[in-house]
Amino acid sequence: MAVRSAAVAAGGQWVDPDDGIRYPAGEVHAWERGRNETVCGLSLSRSRLTRFPHVSWADVQPESGRHAEEVQAVCRRCRAAQGARRDDRGWTRSNPRP
Repeated sequence: MAVRSAAVAAGGQWVDPDDGIRYPAGEVHAWERGRNETVCGLSLSRSRLTRFPHVSWADVQPESGRHAEEVQAVCRRCRAAQGARRDDRGWTRSNPRP
């Protein structure tokens, strides 16, 4: 079951000097608002993860580059639960048989 409106929980935070808003840093996880655990099943309090309800999951992906400046790692299980594929390109045959 995919979470439609996932926010972010992260191991660290940084404050943007331009606007003064805090953003996630370190390892990021998908988090559904109103729950006390990440999409992959980690408890927020036991894992010492900070919630970022104002940052969406799509904004911390390295491909987007929006709020991903200080993000070091994206949780693979959360990424898979949000619908990401393991490989970015599709399968192609490089040497077909005659």
